[in-house]
Amino acid sequence: MPADPLKSAGPPQTTPPAGGATLAGNPSGAFPAPPAGPRPEQVEVRRSSRRRRTVSAYREGDRTIVMIPARMTVDEERRWVSVMLDKLAAQEDRRMLGDDALAARAAELSERYLQGRARPASVRWVTNQNARWGSCTPALGSIRLSHRLQGMPEYVIDYVLLHELAHLLVPGHGPGFWKLLDRYPRTERARGFLEGVVGAERLPYVPWPRSD
Repeated sequence: MPADPLKSAGPPQTTPPAGGATLAGNPSGAFPAPPAGPRPEQVEVRRSSRRRRTVSAYREGDRTIVMIPARMTVDEERRWVSVMLDKLAAQEDRRMLGDDALAARAAELSERYLQGRARPASVRWVTNQNARWGSCTPALGSIRLSHRLQGMPEYVIDYVLLHELAHLLVPGHGPGFWKLLDRYPRTERARGFLEGVVGAERLPYVPWPRSD
């Protein structure tokens, strides 16, 4: 089994990577009011002559990439960038679980994949884990997830939760541990996602060439 990405989270992110957002047509009235909170510091606009009407956006490390048709004017570009930032933020807000919801989700996952044998005393988000995605203390029955996971796809958060739940039953990363994780059908996909996040953060930032 290759090195587990939970133990190599890489440098801290300003914004956790999440799924992309795609739209077409008139943005007027299409989205809720912008949620409160900080905006990404870096926004990169990429124009494409192959795009006709669609606009899409996604997170890439601490940047937000907005893809627009090459024919758009500067004013249209500004309007769409604002719209897509709001849409991504709204999507991420919907994905964020509080500590109580996180504990409830852990209980559901334990019942579904571990026959309810893993029963943590506490499950919570923490902001002091930048070198790993999750950790647990079996003696105390406590599980902690890095806040950097907030906004990532649900199956990734579920995988990290299951990873730590399994450690309440089996210490270390031996065959018995991975046998428990193999019960979760998206284990390899989640591991690949986290490895991709770490790999992207280690790449140098090279601005995309832009044509107006």
